[in-house]
Amino acid sequence: MTQNIYDTAEFFAGYSRLPRSVDGLAAAPEWPTLQSMLTDLQGRRVVDLGCGFGWFCRWAREAGAASVQGLDVSENMLARARETTSDSAIIYARADLERLDLAEGAFDLVYSSLALHYIENLRGLFERVHCGLAPGGRFVFSVEHPMYTAPAKPGWTHDHDGRLTWPVNRYSEEGARSTDWLAKGVIKQHRTLASYVNLLIESGFTLARLEEWSASATDVAAHPDWAGADERPSFLLMAAHR
Repeated sequence: MTQNIYDTAEFFAGYSRLPRSVDGLAAAPEWPTLQSMLTDLQGRRVVDLGCGFGWFCRWAREAGAASVQGLDVSENMLARARETTSDSAIIYARADLERLDLAEGAFDLVYSSLALHYIENLRGLFERVHCGLAPGGRFVFSVEHPMYTAPAKPGWTHDHDGRLTWPVNRYSEEGARSTDWLAKGVIKQHRTLASYVNLLIESGFTLARLEEWSASATDVAAHPDWAGADERPSFLLMAAHR
């Protein structure tokens, strides 16, 4: 089963204070790029894997989606999503993405934001997503960039001139990595960029677009709290179609 760290009190409290938790998609720096990878949602059937507080689900309906399902393993997340949603065309349900079951051809868009780097059996998930999409359907997702899921060892943060550097640790060695983010012992699955691409292709998808999001100097000037986000890509964004 997917590690359900979001239902622990310490982690959920910290997550709830993040800008993207408070202000939604507008506070997610990668959102404009991710949004540009979506096709017209008018009349489309949409499912959001790891829907969190339901921000994308509500946005998809405003963009014209006919129906939206939001799936998450966290009861805390789902409770917040239901509290802030008043739309009968949006249905939230608890689901473990490691055991995802999508009816064949049931969706026109499968979307996921910053959830799939927790999934151990990503090949199985990609195969089930492919089955769940109608022909021509689109799969759009973001994950933490592999440079983040292979974090540097302690003490590897500055070069000999004192400048901030971003070395990675055992980049080619894939598998579970434990990190302390909002709580101790958060498990994320490290994969190389090549693995994400190849798993999509081997699952029957055609890759449409790939972006490695990092902040520009202009972004950092406008958002000082993004300092360091221009040193390496923070997010990997991918779009593919069946």
